[in-house]
Amino acid sequence: MVQQLFSDVTTWVFDLDNTLYPPHMRLFDQIEVKMTDWVMQALQVDRARADHLRAYYWQTYGTTLAGLMREHDVDPGPYLTEVHDIDFSVLTSDPALAGAIADLPGRKIIYTNGCAPYAEKVLSARGLAGLFDAIYGVEHAAFHPKPDARAFATVFGRDGLDPARAAMFEDDPRNLAVPHDLGMRTVHVAPAPEPAPHIQHHTDDLAGFLQRLRG
Repeated sequence: MVQQLFSDVTTWVFDLDNTLYPPHMRLFDQIEVKMTDWVMQALQVDRARADHLRAYYWQTYGTTLAGLMREHDVDPGPYLTEVHDIDFSVLTSDPALAGAIADLPGRKIIYTNGCAPYAEKVLSARGLAGLFDAIYGVEHAAFHPKPDARAFATVFGRDGLDPARAAMFEDDPRNLAVPHDLGMRTVHVAPAPEPAPHIQHHTDDLAGFLQRLRG
């Protein structure tokens, strides 16, 4: 049974966007528009070019911000503030998910490629505030983004978690490769599975999956 595979987990690591809320709420769509607008203004390019660069940097560097920092020496602070200034009312609370997370034994942490203040707003809108022992954003990883191994090393080192007794929940399959290599249990949270050697479990219902772990 799946719960036996997680019986020794003492730290539960959750991604944020499209993991702790379902993709159909389309919150990240707003951020993508903001990112494209920011690239247009900062680099003085048209929308088509800015949208191409946004996607290219995400694919190449892990996040658009990482590409902007690497190739254009962008200051991350103003960027993070601007692109996360969005409408959170599209999110609804999820009592079932809140209860399932609260019932997990051990520590629960957030690790997102967004920033921690943004994560706090998402958690509040989803009714998940106060459930986590720590919230780590890209600023806590020296602005190295997942899936960069340096990012995981920085955040996990700061947290002090034992990867052999931890589980990672993520919507982006790329971001589960390093956790798997570190010995973590890996769970892909997405509407459809994407089979890969580093993905041990898949779920399209995070609350239900966590409830099954508790028996």
